Amino acid sequence: MSDDLLKLTPHLAHAKAELQRIRAARLQQLAAQQQASGGPSSGGGGDSEEKQANEDAQRRSILTQILTPEASDRLGRIALVNPSRARDVENRLIMLARAQQLRGRATEEDLVKLLEMLSEKERAEEKKVVFGRRKGGSWDEDEDDF
Repeated sequence: MSDDLLKLTPHLAHAKAELQRIRAARLQQLAAQQQASGGPSSGGGGDSEEKQANEDAQRRSILTQILTPEASDRLGRIALVNPSRARDVENRLIMLARAQQLRGRATEEDLVKLLEMLSEKERAEEKKVVFGRRKGGSWDEDEDDF
């Protein structure tokens, strides 16, 4: 089994380098499109878009380092259905990674546990409606007379 891993290691390193090259090319392409459409001089919005693109690239880079491929696929499917939930999970994972609380790469099972934890937290935070009941039993017609 370890011989198979040793055979795959150069392929994985090559694939990782290729992925980083593609990402860099895409960022350059986005920057070129931005400059062609007016660039930063068109009201200052270009800087924020470039900053957002860089932050997204950093997020993706961090997530590829801390998630297994299966977990990454699962997170992608979650993003298709509920983008805000996926963003919350990504933020939590990045926070855990920066605090060095992750042991190794997060698996799909770890992702499911994190989702369950977040949904339990949301359920607990939901506001509950409390109905106040009168202590006196039933309503009498005599009480209605003024």
